[in-house]
Amino acid sequence: MLSYRHGYHAGNFADVLKHIILVELLDYLTLKEKPFDYVDSHAGAGWHKLNSEQANKTLEYTAGIGRLNADDFPELQQYFSLLYPDGKATGKPQRLSRYPGSPAIAKHYLRHRDRGWLFEIHPTDYAALHKLMAGDTQMRTFGEDGLQGMMGRLPPPSKRGLVLIDPSYEIKSDYQRVTEQLIKAYHKFATGIYALWYPVVDRDRINRLERQLIGAGIKRMQLFELGLQSDTTERGMTSAGMIVINPPWTLFDKMQPLLPKLAEKLAPETGVYRLEVLAGEDTASPRPRQRRNTR
Repeated sequence: MLSYRHGYHAGNFADVLKHIILVELLDYLTLKEKPFDYVDSHAGAGWHKLNSEQANKTLEYTAGIGRLNADDFPELQQYFSLLYPDGKATGKPQRLSRYPGSPAIAKHYLRHRDRGWLFEIHPTDYAALHKLMAGDTQMRTFGEDGLQGMMGRLPPPSKRGLVLIDPSYEIKSDYQRVTEQLIKAYHKFATGIYALWYPVVDRDRINRLERQLIGAGIKRMQLFELGLQSDTTERGMTSAGMIVINPPWTLFDKMQPLLPKLAEKLAPETGVYRLEVLAGEDTASPRPRQRRNTR
């Protein structure tokens, strides 16, 4: 589908979760001098104006980054420094005029030997992305299907990598296709870090996705969810999640106190969160590390 434009949703609570985790993963990869590759299956335009017609039509950012203040989250200094590159990360968050997409965040972290591979199928967003990355020898852009294109980048020459998969899920079959492609990618490059974003619109679909990934024998897999309200049968996204394969050993411990704090700030009366170890090093072992709140 070519109707989805992320500009309508930039900076919402789902972006906050996705990009906090993305920053943690990229920061972890830069701890070693060895180069790595970054693959983004649905890169978008790169940057999004929060005063644009798209953003003002939905105002989703006002229930996301618009509710957060850097002073309340010293543990997210890296994330907020990307939003406020001039260093003024303490004022009211509503003063933000634009919000970075995943390519802009990755661009900040890539060093001279690292490489980025950005896929975006929407022609308008791809044109903006291509213009943004023009002249950047580290970032390559492709105006094609990212779920297919990413397979050609695996395994990367560096043998170290992060693959971000965050489609719009406009078509119901996307859930199954994403699951199948992720499993294929894992079997091609089992040591890579994978971050799969998903919306919680229909909990049964997410439960099915989890079961399929666990059943595929994937090791070391963690899940993180953040939402503005509990699951409902009504139309619309209530929560969003990230499933991370081969996560840094520090990720779960950092997110465990952070997610309830974010849920409280974003939606004091109705916010929800969930953390779970879907698979350990031994996929046959039980999954004891679970935490969620209920409303």
